[in-house]
Amino acid sequence: MRKVILSMAILGIMFSANVSAQTETSGREKVYRATHTKVTELKHTKLKVNFDYQKEQMNGEEWLTASPYFYPTNELTLDAKGMLIHEVSLDSNGKKSPLKYDYKNDVLKITLDKTYQKNQDYTVYIKYTSRPNEVKQEGSMAINDAKGLYFINAQGTDPDLPTQIWTQGETESSSAWFPTIDKPNQKTTQEIYMTVPDKYVTLSNGVLKTSQKESNGLRTDHWVMDKRHSTYLFFMGVGEYAIVKDKWKNIAVDYYIEKEYEPYAKQIYGNTPEMIEFFSKKMNYDYPWAKYAQISGRNYVSGAMENTTATLHGSDILQKPGQLIDENKWEDTIAHELFHHWFGDLVTAESWSNLTVNESFANYSEYLWNEYKYGKDQADYHLMSDVNMYLHNPNDFKKNLVRFNYESREDVFDLVTYQKGGGILNMLRNYLGDDAFFAGMNDYLKTNEYQNAEAHQLRLSFEKVSGKDLNWFFNQWYFGSGNPKINYSTAFEPVKKQVTVTINQTQEQPFQFPLAIDVYDNGKPKRYNVWVNADAKNTFSFDVSKTPDLVNINADGILLADITDTKTPEQNLMQFTNSKEFKSRYVALTGIKDQVGKNPAATKLLAAALKDPFFRIRIKALELMDLSNPEQMKALGADVEKLATNDPKTLTQAAAISALAKTKDKKYLPIFEKGVGAVSNAVKGNSLGALITIDPSKANTLADKIDLEGASEDLQAQLLPIIVKNKVTSQMPNIAQHAAFYPFIKFQNPELGKAAEDGFNWIMTSDNLKATESVTKIVGYAKNQMGDNPQAKMMIVQMLKDGLAKKMELLKQNPQNAASINKQIDALNKAIENYK
Repeated sequence: MRKVILSMAILGIMFSANVSAQTETSGREKVYRATHTKVTELKHTKLKVNFDYQKEQMNGEEWLTASPYFYPTNELTLDAKGMLIHEVSLDSNGKKSPLKYDYKNDVLKITLDKTYQKNQDYTVYIKYTSRPNEVKQEGSMAINDAKGLYFINAQGTDPDLPTQIWTQGETESSSAWFPTIDKPNQKTTQEIYMTVPDKYVTLSNGVLKTSQKESNGLRTDHWVMDKRHSTYLFFMGVGEYAIVKDKWKNIAVDYYIEKEYEPYAKQIYGNTPEMIEFFSKKMNYDYPWAKYAQISGRNYVSGAMENTTATLHGSDILQKPGQLIDENKWEDTIAHELFHHWFGDLVTAESWSNLTVNESFANYSEYLWNEYKYGKDQADYHLMSDVNMYLHNPNDFKKNLVRFNYESREDVFDLVTYQKGGGILNMLRNYLGDDAFFAGMNDYLKTNEYQNAEAHQLRLSFEKVSGKDLNWFFNQWYFGSGNPKINYSTAFEPVKKQVTVTINQTQEQPFQFPLAIDVYDNGKPKRYNVWVNADAKNTFSFDVSKTPDLVNINADGILLADITDTKTPEQNLMQFTNSKEFKSRYVALTGIKDQVGKNPAATKLLAAALKDPFFRIRIKALELMDLSNPEQMKALGADVEKLATNDPKTLTQAAAISALAKTKDKKYLPIFEKGVGAVSNAVKGNSLGALITIDPSKANTLADKIDLEGASEDLQAQLLPIIVKNKVTSQMPNIAQHAAFYPFIKFQNPELGKAAEDGFNWIMTSDNLKATESVTKIVGYAKNQMGDNPQAKMMIVQMLKDGLAKKMELLKQNPQNAASINKQIDALNKAIENYK
């Protein structure tokens, strides 16, 4: 699963504007979360289902074949959430014999006809009605709802929303649409007969065996999955989709896409076959399933989900050329969910405590894909951004990667399991070397294929392949918490001609790790790879001819650590100029941010960064500079102008246009006017912003050209005041990210906060269902990501109540629009209730 993560800038505003949040739940509840005890072994699940669109319910029949796992038993206990149970029988070759059962508290206990022994199969028949709207369990940070089965615009009353059905099983929500043992350590084969209106297509796990026309305009599709997988990975999708065909070798690769986006399906999904080929070769283990399909769902409750052979993406994956030419922002997620088909679907975490063996690998697959397809700089940038999310959230420092004391199983879907976990795998790869690392992954997959595993089995596979003892690594990184917090000092000894580097760890529990140190002698670096023991202080000595020009620790950027250092602009320039690794260049560049415009070395560094081969470095340099400064304009202006018109990356062009706009120089108007006609959303948006910056009177005439769909956060902030002031109604839903957090934004940026507040009030005094739901959806995500921060929650509740009052007044003034406005009132009430 790829979870939705709010912008770290927004989260940072929330946390810094209030008392710091406490850790969410992990570490507070001292209860041991044992792996689920297997009393029963599921063998095969057969379902026949049809849907009641008016009631938003599903009628189901199930044939569940199982046996005792080890000990004899005469009872079968199943999870079944919010259902009506109509019949329970033993099915013996088609002959049904009623069985006694008890159904309460979402648990179905069935008394079998006799005591069965291990491997003695039986088949139970259950007739039931699934009622997802009666399910009581709640959502979480990663998955903001948990009713398992979702009817989207089921009655077709919303003209802007397609009618769809989709399921979401993780963590334990499959039991909301079929009775099962809803635990990750249960695996079963399956088949599903889905009866739907003939105008809809269906998708499920495995392959479509038959499709049979029925009476009354219906059709029954029979999907079969002949390999075992966990029950949370069962999936159904129904709707009006175009199916764009692709393939890898002889395996079908299908893209189920809303028809409006069909022309762009290959731009969005088209790298999938190459990803399958790359991952198969990298792990020396071919894609293990019969097909691979991807589908998107409206109003999805998270980011994306790796249902076996049938990945479900949130509708943010639906992008058009203006977004795609800048960057397919969903490509990392496509790689992430695909990689789960090895790590997560083929070999599955035996418990939620061990979720990292699913999610950290999927997270790291994003690195692997970027490294292969776009180069190591892009991969390192992606990893740095991920790890920084973890490092900048103090709530996560005390959470073990593998943890058994969580309050809710949903708590483990966090920055530790995903982002920190991916960084840990990168360290392990670099410690073992590529050959051993990927051979260890292969051994883990082959040893545990179609079964469950935990972190210890991962360790054993890497030890088996490499011959190295890895307890030290797993004990501190998997079964411990935190990370090194490092500062360092240097001292030159002129007699010995040596420099002594002292590494200090300031966190409570010291770590041991390999560390790369670059020592600069006469302007050139020499790399030393040292071993830091698990002590508060480690000292190393290196030969030098004189006092070093610079010492750069963690020079390869591999160690996951908080590092405190202070370098002069001259040292940062030297580090940038001589470093091959992305992170050292990036750290040097950001290290001059307070010296830009004050120091010639900082300007030289910016000039060098504008010519860096990696576009993210060029963009960062453009963001740091201020061309209204004459010295910078003289040194950098010509290069920035070239980037604004000729850079191969549209995102760099857009950043250069913003940099030029700060000059307010009308000589750049032709560049900006040309940019307004660009395909690129970023170039177009920044050009609009630049034109309005230079000539505010153009705001009204240009307002209708603004489109924030898929825009960067910076561009949203830049254009927000223009959209609100000019009441660009088409963009109202796209300002929700800022409007929903205006009380917090005002603390750090009063001007932007005022525009965001005006935007919020505009939404709340307008009959705009989509914009209102955008606000309530995003504050729902925020609630789950801010932890226990009562002050922040109180501010959001008050904001929502103010909005609710405005909607009530709107309803009073516009009773003819009651249907739409009442939906908005319901959404606000639900959001307020969610915060209680």
